[in-house]
Amino acid sequence: MNSLPLEGHSILFVGGKGGVGKSTMAASLAVHLADSGEQILLVSTDPAHSLGDLFGTSVGDRKREIIPGLHALEIDPGQEVERYLARVKSAMRHYVQPVMYSEIERQIELTRHSPGSEEAALMDRVTSLMEEGVTSHDRIIFDTAPTGHTLRLLALPEIMAAWTTGLLKSRDRSASLGKAVDRLQGREKASGDELAWFDDVKEEATDERTQKIQEVLLERQRRFSRARRLLLDPETTAFILVLIPEKLPILESEKTLKVLKQHKVPVAGMVVNRTLPNNQALGEFLESRRSQEAEYLQQIEKAFPKLPRVQIPLLSRDVQGIDALREVAQHLLIDR
Repeated sequence: MNSLPLEGHSILFVGGKGGVGKSTMAASLAVHLADSGEQILLVSTDPAHSLGDLFGTSVGDRKREIIPGLHALEIDPGQEVERYLARVKSAMRHYVQPVMYSEIERQIELTRHSPGSEEAALMDRVTSLMEEGVTSHDRIIFDTAPTGHTLRLLALPEIMAAWTTGLLKSRDRSASLGKAVDRLQGREKASGDELAWFDDVKEEATDERTQKIQEVLLERQRRFSRARRLLLDPETTAFILVLIPEKLPILESEKTLKVLKQHKVPVAGMVVNRTLPNNQALGEFLESRRSQEAEYLQQIEKAFPKLPRVQIPLLSRDVQGIDALREVAQHLLIDR
């Protein structure tokens, strides 16, 4: 059986279809690496958090030590949207005239429930955690939401960097057009003229606001560009796919792998979870399931021939608590 080649990867994303055991794998991996002496930050981006249930303790939206070497947090998308909009409102007050405050607030509030607002706020926090995590921890592990949500999240740095670039170009074109219109209207500066002096003051204020807006947009562009570089760096980042030997998870994993390759997101390997044990009799019903499972395992072998894989057997009891997570981790065969 192959191992998961994680050596050197300081950012790990664990993802797959809902219900296949992503959180269990992410938590088991985090516990194992922390037990091995690494400093680990485990982050859940799934709105339906389950890290607290797995660890048998509350986790919450701020870093909490679970065991020596392992800190965990569960990002609350709703709270992230609130924080994100509050930051935007505060920033915009510095860049617009006071008469515009109420309209700006109204427009920002309208975005609260708009498509993509949660993902944008979540990506903002993920970007910060990636940048902080690679310096303060040996590894940061993201327990992600079901596949579709995760793929949208991973695509956001590229989309938002391009969007910010478009805004900057639009502002440049708008500023150039405004100056051209002023010249056509004969509004060039004339020393000693009161109207020209008023225009100078107004233009300086506008230029200052424009410069501040551009600085904000440029910093945002740089942030998302850095996040994108981290995501696409095969020496830093790795994505681990989790599935179970059933038809729908296999099909979804194939689609996910294709999209990850399109976005050039490095994929380190795959965890095939909840496989039936081969060394004991299971009875007629489960023997039939094992026969079907063998076909699916062959299908996985054929669909992902070059992807390192490990298998995690179906355990006799639910996985809950540090000891149970350590038991799962024994099967991960990690190449550190």
